[in-house]
Amino acid sequence: MSINKRQPFVAGNWKMNGSLDLVKDFNEKLAGFSTNTEVVICAPATLTHAFNQNGFSVGAQNVSHLDNGAHTGELSVGMLKEAGCGYVIVGHSERREDQGESNALVALKAKKCIENDLVPIICVGESLEIREAGEVESFVGQQLKAITDILSIEELAKTVIAYEPIWAIGTGKTASPAQAQQVHEFIRGYFSKIDAELAEGLRLLYGGSVKPDNARTLFAQQDVDGGLIGGASLKAEDFISICQAAN
Repeated sequence: MSINKRQPFVAGNWKMNGSLDLVKDFNEKLAGFSTNTEVVICAPATLTHAFNQNGFSVGAQNVSHLDNGAHTGELSVGMLKEAGCGYVIVGHSERREDQGESNALVALKAKKCIENDLVPIICVGESLEIREAGEVESFVGQQLKAITDILSIEELAKTVIAYEPIWAIGTGKTASPAQAQQVHEFIRGYFSKIDAELAEGLRLLYGGSVKPDNARTLFAQQDVDGGLIGGASLKAEDFISICQAAN
């Protein structure tokens, strides 16, 4: 499998933002959006049903590793599928930090998605403290090990991996193209030790203050196949520009 055959991928993460009016705006501006890039919008669960998915797909921002039961506030894979979701962000750093999600729990959520035909967008990334200590590869490697420990090669091939340095999320700071490529190369190398074909085909996204004016140089890196976009995904024009930059 050639690197050139990896279809570019851009996902928007609206986080706890958005409204039905914003969904309407995106439905209108992305109507029939034609691009070689696979485009996904991960919106709050209350909004996913309202997208027309004409030229793009819809995802959720979280999912339970359980199927059902007395788990107030949780959403199952079945519920998300009924709401029109085909993708789920799993293990975003904000959930790892704010909700205490462990590497093991993130891996269970990813497995639950794959078993139910949802594509997990699995987030990994380090804090500024970890980076300054020179422990990026060790830290990210532990996050990756949790998923490779319980997912088969066939299951891993159904995932998307998003590298998001925590120090660049919502801060306006962006990893340089060289910094992004260095970690993406490490991630692809990690998977190549498991299976070379898997590593070659796996799509790796960069996330962290990606904007229309820096997207093209970030996406031009050999091992960066697209992005997981935060704030810029709330403006249709900016999001479209970023999607076009990934082509």
